[in-house]
Parts: sequence; structure tokens; C-alpha cells
Amino acid sequence: MPNLDVFTMLAMTAASSFAMAGAMTVVRPQGREGVDLWALGLLAHGGCYVLYALRGHAPDWATVVLANALLSSAFALTLAAVAQFHARPLPWWRMGLPVAAALLLFGWHVGDYRARQMSAGVVLPLQLLLTLWALWRPQAPGQPRGAWLISLSMGIEVLLMGGRGWLALSGRLDNADLLQLSPTQAVLFMMAFVTIILASLGFILMTKDRADAANQHLAAYDALTGVVNRRALLQVLEREVAQAARTASPYALVLLDIDHFKAVNDTRGHLAGDQVLRHVSQVLRARLRGQDLLGRYGGEEFLVLLPGTDLAGALQVAEGLRQAVQDAPCPWSGGSIAVTISLGVCAARPHAPGCAEALIDAADQALYAAKQAGRNRVQHGPAPQCAAGMS
Repeated sequence: MPNLDVFTMLAMTAASSFAMAGAMTVVRPQGREGVDLWALGLLAHGGCYVLYALRGHAPDWATVVLANALLSSAFALTLAAVAQFHARPLPWWRMGLPVAAALLLFGWHVGDYRARQMSAGVVLPLQLLLTLWALWRPQAPGQPRGAWLISLSMGIEVLLMGGRGWLALSGRLDNADLLQLSPTQAVLFMMAFVTIILASLGFILMTKDRADAANQHLAAYDALTGVVNRRALLQVLEREVAQAARTASPYALVLLDIDHFKAVNDTRGHLAGDQVLRHVSQVLRARLRGQDLLGRYGGEEFLVLLPGTDLAGALQVAEGLRQAVQDAPCPWSGGSIAVTISLGVCAARPHAPGCAEALIDAADQALYAAKQAGRNRVQHGPAPQCAAGMS
């Protein structure tokens, strides 16, 4: 392989590891996603290849024993990064034992290149397989694009390192020294350069996909109660009302308000009020059907979307919600807070896509009537003008 230089390939692999470590440090998320541990692994990987490049110019204990211990440490840190990404405890034994084995084996065989390659062909692929197992088991990551990129990169490394170990075991290794370039050595160095970049990009992609998913969740859900927020709720309502208008299907809304909620905040404090909001949302979700959608409309008001539901069905659902909240006092500070709700119901058969706002207004008027009538009750009003009423 006359056009390839071993020292240049080692230097480029080290440089790519250091550069990627720096990049990951800059773009790391605020949470503990494992990026810092992965970056430390890249630093160890780069240090290993720097020591490889000094073979013949530095002591063997540094360029053989320490270098391979650093490589094993780099793989141990990638395992730790994956564990932290999944919010699991760090697997100290699975991290530490291979590094200790690398120190012992490479220290024992410091003068035997063939034995070192056989040791590397067992210890290092095993570490990569442990990382792949932690990546996909016992539960696959919710961000699979980056995980597949990591798996592809590490899978290639497992095959190459394991294959070189097998060639050494069978006596068919085509070189007798790390710095003696051969087809096997050239492929291994080249893939080390490529896979370190691909695997690191895969890990960055996993953290990015997770951050994007979290941002999408925050944009659509209320942080306090965990139900859909007003913005997302209205988007769904517009879409479903348009669908109901196209198919001439019934549609119903329930707008509800927690009775005397201000008194809870004034007498027990805002933390108690927050607990009441969370409790009521949990009770309501437990009573709704799979096709229904509950959202926080604002303050202590909640809106329930009931697709494919006529007035009789909506009144039945609303009464069930009212009764469930009344029968389930909110636990608080060793006692409980009695909670009731007032509900306004509107049901219609929309025949124009723009009926969503009119339906909410009709449900709001019914809610006002329920409050005026004494609270803790269900009231329904007439269908809006843009929709056909239902009895």
C-alpha cells in the first residue's frame, strides 16, 4: 500500500477524535444526556492513537500498555454515556473489568504482538457488544435514528477487531508490528477514523431527537396538569370540526370550571391550588373514552372534545365527570379538599368547517348558566347558528 502512511492515518484518527470531543462539548444539552462522558471517551480514544503514533519513540509501557488501556477506557466511557442517556446507573463492573483485563493482558504480552492482537480481538469487541446491548436493551431508545448509526459503526468495529484477532490466532496476520502497513492494518485504521465520526454523530443525533421530542411535548401539553394545552386543543378542535362537517357527524364539547377555585388559592395557598388542578385533570382523564380529548383551556377551566357524540351522549359523559370529581376529594397535607365542577355542554352537527369558535362560545354560555344555577351541575345550551342542533 505505497500511497498510505501509517503515521498520517494515526494522526488523523487522533485529530478527528479530539475535534469531535470539542464539538460535542460545545453542543452538549443542559441535562445529563451522557454527552460529556462520550466526549471523555473521544479524548481517551485520541490519546490512544497519539501513543500509537509514538511507537518506537516512547517506552513500550506507554505506547502498548497505556495506549490500549486508553482505548479500552474509551469504550468503557461510551458504555457509561449510553447508560446515562437512558438515565440508568453507571455499570461500573462492566466498565472497569475490561479496562483491568486490558492492562493485565497487554502488560503481560507487551513484547508479543500476535498475543496482543488476540487479546484485543476479544476484549475490545466484547466492550462494544456490551455498549450495543445497553443501547437497545432492555428497552429500545425512543430516538432510533442515531441508535442505528451507532450500531452500524460499532458493528463494523466488532467485525474488524474480531477478525484481526482471529487472523492472529490462526497465524495468518499479514503484519508483525503496528506501524508495518498492510491491507488489514490499512482497513482497520481507515475504519477507526470513519466509525468514530459516525458513532459520535449518531449519539449527537439521539440527543437532538430527544430534545426535539421534549420541545414538541412542551409546545402541546400543559406543564402542570400534563393534559393538552389550549393551543394544541384548539388545533385539534378545528381539524375535528372540519372532519365532522365533511362527514355530517355529530360533535360535542364540554367546558368545565372548578367551583370556588379562587377560595382554595386564598385560604390554602397556590400549591394547594396546583394540586387541585392536577387531581381534577387525573380524575377527568380516567373517566373519558379513548377517542375523547381533555385539555386545559385556561386557569381552572378545562375543555373536553367529544367527537361523534350527540347531545344525549355528551350530557351522560358530563354528568359522569361531575359525579367522579365530587366523589373524589383532593388529597392535601394529610387531609383532603372537597372539589366540585360546573359543566357547560354544547352538541351539534356542524355543516361548516369554521364552527369551532361558535361551539366553544355556546358551551361557555352553558357553563355560565350552570354557575348561575348554583354550581356543581351540568347545563346545556342551544347549538350555534353555524351548525344544526340536536335534541
